[in-house]
Amino acid sequence: MKAEITPQEYEAFKTFLQDACGILLGDNKQYLVKSRLRRILEENNLNSLGELLDRLKRVGRSGLRELVIDAMTTNETLWFRDNHPFRILQDKLLPEFAERNSLQPLRIWSAACSTGQEPYSVGMVVDEFRRNRPGKLRDVKITATDISKSVLEVARRGEYEMIAIGRGLSPERQKQFFTPSANGGWQIKPQIKAMVEFKELNLLERYMLGKFDIIMCRNVLIYFSADLKKDILTRLHGALNPGGYLILGASESLNGLPDLYEMVQCHPGIIYRKK
Repeated sequence: MKAEITPQEYEAFKTFLQDACGILLGDNKQYLVKSRLRRILEENNLNSLGELLDRLKRVGRSGLRELVIDAMTTNETLWFRDNHPFRILQDKLLPEFAERNSLQPLRIWSAACSTGQEPYSVGMVVDEFRRNRPGKLRDVKITATDISKSVLEVARRGEYEMIAIGRGLSPERQKQFFTPSANGGWQIKPQIKAMVEFKELNLLERYMLGKFDIIMCRNVLIYFSADLKKDILTRLHGALNPGGYLILGASESLNGLPDLYEMVQCHPGIIYRKK
């Protein structure tokens, strides 16, 4: 990017990004935009953010638009991030659903799953629960979604470099659930990979995923405006089975919607049950 971003270009890009995927860029994030879009501009012979916006207007819903959204929404993630949700899953939610003896599979949705660490972490907890309490938990299906094609490709492969493996994964779980791959990485084992189905999904668009018993939508709502956040939480409510649970990020809360959810204190940690 040869030219500096002008205030007008930045405001126009903020509007584009919010309309496209709901992300609300804060003020003075020009450095972030430049660093994430530099390669896209170079590969398309564009000299400024203004030229990129003009190109996006002309080509509409194109591969270029997807590349821009992908670059701006790709974030790093961790195994067993924040820990509490996975402890709650292991100690409270899985035992509760196991006691129901339902003939239907337990369905869990990991929204904004990035490169797959969250849904695979969920799969590991499920596998550990089954080994500790054999025969108690029936079929479990994990659906994982993200807006980014590139992170979903990584997630579907289930192969990670050592630097990614080391972020939140204990040596015991690494040994239990991964095998060394030919190129020096680590491949998640088939019994965990088989639990998870990855799908592309924009949280602002209509959900066609069916109903879930547990939805994990963590560390993503902080990027949306208050109105979009309320809309997403309302639609997540519609995607839950009666009595299903919503798990948000450590710094996120419902901020209202008392008619839809009730708070459940888990000491430590908070989750929300569908009313």
